[in-house]
Amino acid sequence: MHILEVKGLAKTFRTSVPREGRFGAVRSLLSREKRTVQAVKRLDFAVERGEFVGFIGPNGAGKSTTIKMLCGILHPSEGEVLVFGRSPQRERRPVARRIGVVFGQRTQLWWDLPLKDSFAILAAMFRLTRSEKERQLDRLNEALSFRDFWDTPVRKLSLGQRMRGDLAAALLHDPELLVLDEPTIGMDAGAKRQIRAHLKFLNEHLGKTVLLTTHDMNDIEQLCRRVLVINRGELIFDGGMAQLRGRIGMPTLIRVVYRREPKLPDAELWASQPRPFRIAGRRERELTVSCNRTETRILDVLRALGEWGEVDDVLVEEPDFEDIVHEIYAPAK
Repeated sequence: MHILEVKGLAKTFRTSVPREGRFGAVRSLLSREKRTVQAVKRLDFAVERGEFVGFIGPNGAGKSTTIKMLCGILHPSEGEVLVFGRSPQRERRPVARRIGVVFGQRTQLWWDLPLKDSFAILAAMFRLTRSEKERQLDRLNEALSFRDFWDTPVRKLSLGQRMRGDLAAALLHDPELLVLDEPTIGMDAGAKRQIRAHLKFLNEHLGKTVLLTTHDMNDIEQLCRRVLVINRGELIFDGGMAQLRGRIGMPTLIRVVYRREPKLPDAELWASQPRPFRIAGRRERELTVSCNRTETRILDVLRALGEWGEVDDVLVEEPDFEDIVHEIYAPAK
């Protein structure tokens, strides 16, 4: 059985047609004219136990709408969501006990209460014993360090502090599935490293299944073994990081430093012996070439470069992940 299964999932909304002119906003408010907006278009995918999946896309792609349907907050217009074989819409309570959810832009903490009181309320909701609650909070504090602002009302926390509190709240009842929407938003680099390390531990050592939505491509590249890319409500890619890079065919750069200035073939010889790379730059003993790793191996490129002189040092630079994702979105714009 899949942990999470999505079948033909679609969601449409009815919105008022905007009016132009001086009193356009008022006329739009009073108008009965509506238009249909399709936020999500027949998504199909499944997530297996123990996977760490990145769910990414540009703003307005349908990510948050999809996540809200996965958690039972919204009802699909078409299709079905199954979490542990159950519908989160029809069987919300048993599903909620087995999932933890973080919405980076929305808090599940009580705004005017100290952070510790939010944890006490959530522990009571999930019927945790006092010892279970304290044991879990001690574990979470080691990774998230929230005891320093334990007595501070949530409304007075910084965004980074609140996100640590929200993540701890989502993990308090020890869920099997984590659905995280921008969990590192507002955090400094040190806090992000701390969160990533804990999420990696939860996935690799405790077997938690994670679905992660974020605009921080470092989160995706360092944590996710599989990536789902959504744009305009449609799933346009489902695969591993290597496949994602290969689909675009963006070049890998190889910088080679020779012990002496390399002896490159002349233009006529180069034309007669085409090679699976091109020269992107040259400076004294340093040569930069680019190649597509779906068409050739790094070892073959280095072997060919070794024919031009004795190699002293090599640096391989993969294409930046943000550039890859931008290229994936671009055709659909």
